[in-house]
Amino acid sequence: MTYAPPPSGLPDPDLRPDFYAGVASKRLAAWVADLAIVAALTTLGVLLTAFIGLFFLPLIWLVMDFSYRTITLTNRSATWGHRLMGIEFRDRTGRRFDLAQAALHTLGYTLSMSFVLPQVVSVVLMLTGARRQSLTDIVMGSAAINRPADGA
Repeated sequence: MTYAPPPSGLPDPDLRPDFYAGVASKRLAAWVADLAIVAALTTLGVLLTAFIGLFFLPLIWLVMDFSYRTITLTNRSATWGHRLMGIEFRDRTGRRFDLAQAALHTLGYTLSMSFVLPQVVSVVLMLTGARRQSLTDIVMGSAAINRPADGA
């Protein structure tokens, strides 16, 4: 599966369903893997503060999660969990995320995780939409796709 962004940006799910096959379940598995990684980073942060960090645990979690997601999405448009599952994000033009897009996507994810209704809407959209986009993806025009074989 080679990848060259089509003139309209993201691959058409009707013409190239292979880019979206299994993406919703892969995103769930990636989320679990990323959750474990952020938990390990947060635990390390608490240990490095001689357990004083326990008083600030929600803040440490938030900073670790936001930093981890933004940095990894900037580097290869995928967190380590996404890489493990063979998926990556593309913007509306079909390109990988840059720092600003990664930060905006992470902010949207963080906000949707902070409230029940947006998270439920995101899950429903990922399960029913042709491109398997979350609420944040729809707002940004991005999508998670199966990683192209050529790595482009």
